[in-house]
Amino acid sequence: MKSFILLFILTPVLSFCQVETHIHFPTDSIPQHNLYDNDLLPAEFFKQNREKLRQLLPNNSVAILFANPVQNRSNDIDFEYHQDPNFYYLTGLTEPHALVMIFKEKQQFNEFTSDEILFLQEKDEKNEMWTGKRLGTTGAKNELGFLTSFENTSFIEFDDKLKKFEHVFILKKREDIANTTGKGDLYNLVKSFELKTLNATNIDDDELAYFMAKLRQIKAPEEIVLMRKAIGMTCDAQIELMKALKPEMKEYESEAIIEYVFKKNGAEYPGFPSILGGGENSCVIHYTSNRKKLNGKDLLVSDVGAEYHGYTADVTRTIPVDGVFSEEEKTIYNLVLKAQQAGIDSCKVGNKFWEPHNAATKIITDGLIELGIIEKRWHVRKYFMHGTSHYLGLDVHDPGLHEPLQAGNVITVEPGIYIPEGSDCDPKWWNIGIRIEDDILITKNGPENLSDKAPRTIEAIEELMKEESSFK
Repeated sequence: MKSFILLFILTPVLSFCQVETHIHFPTDSIPQHNLYDNDLLPAEFFKQNREKLRQLLPNNSVAILFANPVQNRSNDIDFEYHQDPNFYYLTGLTEPHALVMIFKEKQQFNEFTSDEILFLQEKDEKNEMWTGKRLGTTGAKNELGFLTSFENTSFIEFDDKLKKFEHVFILKKREDIANTTGKGDLYNLVKSFELKTLNATNIDDDELAYFMAKLRQIKAPEEIVLMRKAIGMTCDAQIELMKALKPEMKEYESEAIIEYVFKKNGAEYPGFPSILGGGENSCVIHYTSNRKKLNGKDLLVSDVGAEYHGYTADVTRTIPVDGVFSEEEKTIYNLVLKAQQAGIDSCKVGNKFWEPHNAATKIITDGLIELGIIEKRWHVRKYFMHGTSHYLGLDVHDPGLHEPLQAGNVITVEPGIYIPEGSDCDPKWWNIGIRIEDDILITKNGPENLSDKAPRTIEAIEELMKEESSFK
């Protein structure tokens, strides 16, 4: 087999299906600070989100959110910056060292009246040569729709009289904020806020998380467009991996194929560390080392998701490395698939959030007892130890209230069975780890499987694995 490094030399000849978006915003509503994408969420989307939050706030209150901190990787190198999803959901700002204040009612200040204020980095040609363009206060007004914005350094002197409010809502303070750039950095914004509210009795660091979960658990049509794009990229990657997978490959080679397709189709990041676990590692639920050489008899659990414009997919397929499932693997695989389909069928408006899990668990429990792998129903937790569903969106584990399912929820359905070596059952089942996961949109007409493009039946997977891959 040719060295995998050659793949990146041969990339000009590779092609993948591009996933089209189906929503177009007026040209003048698209944020112009990003000159390279024409499908970013418009300022009006974030403005509407702020108004929805304002409607949840009680009278005489303010919500204050901080941007994510810059994270150091080592020495003088930082990780690529990723905005706090709640902050992004309300502002659209992807830059660090910022805070937003959202007031229930319009406030009269010395020189202006406003119900929201964004503090952010001002433009700085010297720094922008190192780290890229900034919006600045003018850009915040023109491109994010904030009528009131100030340079972050001015927050220290800003007379906001926070103690006068009945409620000041904040999120739990992060403990990993470094003192990095000086007067306007996140560290000093937080310290300044703490000084302004010293001995205050009106600080609430619980309720805002509830408000944000309530808002974010229902996806707007604009969000669904971006999620379809991320999920489509992820399905393309799973399909290409099925074609390319061969014995003697390393787990990291399978990871490279997945993440190449993500980037080729326009994803900014993986939405979470890619899980490519073969053989015994298929039984490790959040395995991310990805270094093992894959043997012909291994199963590979590929649990991956592309992130596109902030929104992530989460799709899992379990693939036989040699292209053919053994009889034991078929038995367990079809049991998981049957359980998953029962879970998907339960994704109906009005059903309890946990109904897909209950439906999947019953089938897996019955099946494992019938196979003699477990004796008691509660023993199912030995081999199926996680929940079946979580919300999906700006976070791979998106916030939500686990209320009865509503139209606009997007959740995963991902049952699994994991039988590690040494388990208390017939050794023929050992090192069989299988998870099947799809991203389900709840609609008034029933569940829509957004990731059904990636094959999930044994017959379809084995047939696809016979096809020629672009990766030689």
